[in-house]
Amino acid sequence: MRILFFSHYFPPEVNAPANRTYEHCRRWSAAGHRVTVVTCAPNCPDGVLYPGYRNRLFQSETVDGIRVVRVWTYLAANKGLVRRVLNYLSYMVAAVLASPFLGPHDVVVATTPQFFCGWAGALAGWLVRKPLVLEVRDLWPDSIAAVGAIRSRRVLRALEWLEQRLYRAARQVVTVGPGYRRELLAKGVPAERISVITNGVPLERFAPQAPVRALAAELGLAGKFVCSYIGTVGMAHGLEVVLDAAERLRHRTDLAFLVVGDGARREALERERERRGLANVVFTGRQPRERMPSFISITDAALIHLRRTPLFATVLPSKLFEAMAGGCPVLLGVEGDAADVVRSAGAGLAFPPEDPDALAQALAHLCDHPDEARRMGANGRACVRQNFDRRVLADQYLDLLVALGQTHPRAARAA
Repeated sequence: MRILFFSHYFPPEVNAPANRTYEHCRRWSAAGHRVTVVTCAPNCPDGVLYPGYRNRLFQSETVDGIRVVRVWTYLAANKGLVRRVLNYLSYMVAAVLASPFLGPHDVVVATTPQFFCGWAGALAGWLVRKPLVLEVRDLWPDSIAAVGAIRSRRVLRALEWLEQRLYRAARQVVTVGPGYRRELLAKGVPAERISVITNGVPLERFAPQAPVRALAAELGLAGKFVCSYIGTVGMAHGLEVVLDAAERLRHRTDLAFLVVGDGARREALERERERRGLANVVFTGRQPRERMPSFISITDAALIHLRRTPLFATVLPSKLFEAMAGGCPVLLGVEGDAADVVRSAGAGLAFPPEDPDALAQALAHLCDHPDEARRMGANGRACVRQNFDRRVLADQYLDLLVALGQTHPRAARAA
């Protein structure tokens, strides 16, 4: 197979779409398929180029067997509306213009978020006359409306029209959980055109390991029971709950919160922490993907949290599976499908989103019952091994792409 994959994000960026795309594509490449990823020069979340990269019109490199083509984009931080839209649109235009010059392909894949990356795949698929697989990791414009990023009904209606057109352009829609499948069915996408390939985790990278004590000491967390949030610190994640819970736990000098990652809300949260004098909350900012297992190793409980809105009850966060694979008991502030996974596996404690009292009580309970916490961690690891192994999921995805490429008439003639 010759696979052309559009992703706005790719390593060394460390967010969920970058990681999912990389893990799938490297496994497809290792299986002997030719994979080309069209992405940006790495700059997320600050809009600042990573060291060693330039924002050129077109540049190409090979990463673990994957041909990675980086196109010019208008660089913007992951906050503010107008500049981010310009960033998204510039990627769409540059990626589409590059697509006819990247060689023949059998299938086009495009992943969201963001919304206009999906449109890059749709337009490129039309240009190169190949079928589109649209990967829906986030429902736009529903998710941006849910967090209040756009409030204009006129703009939201225009985006909803574009969303419907995008679904019609796709030969197959791949989504990451049963909740999203239900939402897509409600939006009129035919059931036979929807496949579920859940988020998962490369088990070999997130195997439980001994705590990296030097890291705990560096962060001032030695000897403490650490509750870690590892991931994007964005509008959707509602991490104000961490500060509120930390305030309620000031008297517990044996407990601390660790926030690993960056995003639109990190600076504001750090300022609020300083204002309140919360010494039991530590922020690290953005960290390399390779260090994530080390942070998990010093984590005694993993916090997964999203704001309380009906849409987020459909989400299965990728960070949930990384925490479970690392043997960490989970403190889950997400309703719906994710809570079902944690409860059925016995992998942690679920609490109502945006409820700092419930979070504080759940964290204190795990700290005071270490045997129960260890048992939950082991249960989570077993659940991931059985149901969310990235190798198995990547193979399922590849089977779908091969079947689509073989049944598409132009692909058959090219072969």
